[in-house]
Amino acid sequence: MSTPEFLRALLRGDPVTLRHSIERRDLFFICIGIIIGGAGIYGAAMGWWRCGMQAVYTGIKIPLVILLTTLFNSLLNAILAPLLGLNLTYRQSFAIILMTFTITALVLAGFAPIAFFVVWNTPPLHDGTRLVSPEYGFLQLCHVAFVAFAGVTGNVRLLPLLQACGGNRAVARKVLLAWLAGNLFLGSQICWVLRPFIWDPARPVEFVGREAFRGSFYETIFEALRRLVCG
Repeated sequence: MSTPEFLRALLRGDPVTLRHSIERRDLFFICIGIIIGGAGIYGAAMGWWRCGMQAVYTGIKIPLVILLTTLFNSLLNAILAPLLGLNLTYRQSFAIILMTFTITALVLAGFAPIAFFVVWNTPPLHDGTRLVSPEYGFLQLCHVAFVAFAGVTGNVRLLPLLQACGGNRAVARKVLLAWLAGNLFLGSQICWVLRPFIWDPARPVEFVGREAFRGSFYETIFEALRRLVCG
């Protein structure tokens, strides 16, 4: 099966074709390439609000967040699946997780023009922009919504594949929810450390700043939402 045929089956969530694709030797290279390309395009559109160098950094960080989440969460997810009644080997669970994030990257690539449109129509970043500025909070929430939607879509799309592997829809749903929770928790923490969401406008452009381990992802998003709603 050619790569275009595999991608069509992946986007359709075709369980029969994808179940055979798990054993493909080139599966990992195809998925990783798509993740780097698709998520990188979205990251570049996100970081363009600040400058070209920030676009380059963010274009690297978003794929890196996805790949690190896949790598670090693969062992946990491989343990959770059998405990919940779905017998998968480590390689199979890793391949399925990688495919879900490949769909996520493709969805993000589709969101890239919208993200660029939002950035283009948002007041530009300047020396007076602060972390509490409404335009900064608005962009944060937009990007969080786009990434969250893409991530959930990627996982839910492969629910039929999990069901085909386990033969039980209830078990497949339990595994899906457990994997979603793990990916959300770990992904948000990696995202917080790498700071792809532009970070402090008052600081110079950095790949990873000195304050990488300060604060909380959830606290920052809650504050951005509170400022936009309450003023």
